[in-house]
Amino acid sequence: MASISVKQIFTKATILGAGSDRLSLSESQIFCLLQISIHDLGWPYNEIGLPTNIEIPDTDYYKIPLEWFESFNDVPSMKELLEAFQLALNRDEDFGLYFSNLCSLHKRRLKYQIILSTQPKPTMDQIGPRGLLEYGINNKTLLSNWITWRKWIFDIDNRSGQETGYLFEPILASCLGGEPIGSTKSPVKRISSDGSQSDGARQIDCYVADDNSAYEFKLRVTIAASGQGRFAEELSYPKECRAAGLKPVLLVLDPTPSDRLAELKKAFIDSQGEVYIGNEAWGHIENKAGQIITVFIEKYLKVPLLDIATSEPTYPSEINLAWTSESITISDGAAEYKIKRK
Repeated sequence: MASISVKQIFTKATILGAGSDRLSLSESQIFCLLQISIHDLGWPYNEIGLPTNIEIPDTDYYKIPLEWFESFNDVPSMKELLEAFQLALNRDEDFGLYFSNLCSLHKRRLKYQIILSTQPKPTMDQIGPRGLLEYGINNKTLLSNWITWRKWIFDIDNRSGQETGYLFEPILASCLGGEPIGSTKSPVKRISSDGSQSDGARQIDCYVADDNSAYEFKLRVTIAASGQGRFAEELSYPKECRAAGLKPVLLVLDPTPSDRLAELKKAFIDSQGEVYIGNEAWGHIENKAGQIITVFIEKYLKVPLLDIATSEPTYPSEINLAWTSESITISDGAAEYKIKRK
């Protein structure tokens, strides 16, 4: 029989949000995510109490259609799924974090699909005045379509940034054995230009209590990564961490060199901090994570993030955007992405 703490871990893994925004994974989705987790680790299904006759469509989770996770009707009950989760924990307690992180990824992907399907089209009352800056320069119909599309895309991109932040930092922090700390609870205080400590506090991407480390995560640092004001804040972060008695640690996942990366690295070293870039960053994460969680890092973070980081086009290619009452279609002549609208 599962203990209360195991039930809490399981419940937290399968639910996102509260109230009207609550998203709960179904038995079918939980069953599929358990199957994928066990398959990733190469464990026998029967030892975990799961059916052995389920075929996973692809070994790459990101290539599995979201519809597949909801396609099973005859699946174990929630009680049986919890018991399977307990058996997996008995085999290795790190399975709890592995499964929880995979559920977090899946829930955020599901939520973003809901956002894409429900984000309202902006009205001319909202955006019409923006057209004055380009009115008369081009066709009126083209202009109204242009400002409508760009506002909707802007809104969607903001929501994407929020959801990615809610997902990425907690997952990476958990793999390092730490947790994110918001500015309201952070011990790291801002230091003003005269060297005095101000009342403002800095959020910490990952605080690890075991060695009193405060991590700063970066996918990539380029010359144009930040405005000058924002970059000045980034340079002051390691000094502020050291003043708070914490060890600043910079993790940059993509090794692309830049002057700003060199400057940021120097700021961390000058504050007796540590810097890990590229393969060293991934190696540091994996050393902290242990064998089970390293599998998750490789499959769900390292491979896709490096793939994204290295696929930046010199100039974006031509795409076509089409909006109907049923869907939004994005295509480039070779591929098509259809977003169902509600």
